[in-house]
Amino acid sequence: MPLDLTTTLAELVAIPSVNPLGHAAEGPEFFERRVTDYLERLFLHHGIVTHRQPIAPLRDNLIARVDGHPSPESGGQLLLLEAHQDTVPVDGMTIEPFTPAIRDGRLYGRGSCDVKGGLTAMLGALVRLAEDKSGVDRPTVILACTVNEEHGFTGASGLCRFWSDLRSPLIPRRPQVAVVAEPTGLEIVVAHKGMVRWRCHTRGRAAHSSQPEQGDNAIYRMARVVAALERYARDVLPQQAAHALCGRPTLSVGTIAGGIGVNLVPPRATIEIDRRVLPGEDPLAAYRQAIDYITSALADPASAAHVEHEPPYMQSQGLADGDNRRLAERLSAAVRAVTGTAATCGVPYGTDAAAIAGSGVPAVVFGPGSIQQAHTADEWLPLDELHAASEILYRFARQGI
Repeated sequence: MPLDLTTTLAELVAIPSVNPLGHAAEGPEFFERRVTDYLERLFLHHGIVTHRQPIAPLRDNLIARVDGHPSPESGGQLLLLEAHQDTVPVDGMTIEPFTPAIRDGRLYGRGSCDVKGGLTAMLGALVRLAEDKSGVDRPTVILACTVNEEHGFTGASGLCRFWSDLRSPLIPRRPQVAVVAEPTGLEIVVAHKGMVRWRCHTRGRAAHSSQPEQGDNAIYRMARVVAALERYARDVLPQQAAHALCGRPTLSVGTIAGGIGVNLVPPRATIEIDRRVLPGEDPLAAYRQAIDYITSALADPASAAHVEHEPPYMQSQGLADGDNRRLAERLSAAVRAVTGTAATCGVPYGTDAAAIAGSGVPAVVFGPGSIQQAHTADEWLPLDELHAASEILYRFARQGI
């Protein structure tokens, strides 16, 4: 029996799988384990074989396989579908995050758009393939439900080790192509940016605030660093060559912290920096370029000596268009067959597709919903796109790659 997509999505939304984004966290709402358990039961119910791949405590990739004709062990095609299980936190939401509600053709709740809707579309396609007994030649399909996409892509990186090291009982060799679920409005993303993130500290000297001249204010020092980064983002990066689909690189200071109390001159301040890189751009080179600019902007060597940059705690390549052109054309044909039109595009955000493509598997990004609804206070997914996406993926998988 085909999967009830609306019910399945509602059940997934009702199971919290919040990514703490690197912060200490305890409680049942954090991490992906409960969603992984749900998916494992769903696959078992439909007779689909699975394998759990531990990535971190309470965080397992779940890999499911539906055999095609002929099998990949006998030279048949191997298609990878991939979707992450985690969501961003729920702070500031104006709806009940884990109580799915349906209104006006939309399903509301945390993760409905990013990316449990895309995951559900893939689940529906996989179940239909598992029940297809026609004997028509088609690829073997792997559905990888990965962890920690929202803060490091470690699930996708761990998945790639399976075919790199030939250690998976379900993935006997490198897949030929991959489709990664994200909310793209049923457009096919063939290119996107990568990123590099790091922390920058300024050091000062503590003193009583009644005698600030006795100290060295680290926040004042950090203010000069932030001003330099603002100039770098405003004046330097816009002069770099643009990518035809992804535009120009960007930089943003996302967090700032410093000081112990208002009555103390702060001895230390910290910011976090997010630099988006273009396809083909080296994240570490971008990191070093920004640091060099800060050093030169401060001019005074004594001031620069009080600034410390940690090594990047997160980095990823962009997704380059080119190797995925044939894949995009074949997926476009399935999209047109269902919706009447198909479009390819580039986007400014990053996805698991970069890690998968970096391992030698041509990849595109596709799914229901709009990125404008991802991570929002009233996150929702249009149910008509959910059903269309699942139909598209089923047709694409059945026609061969």
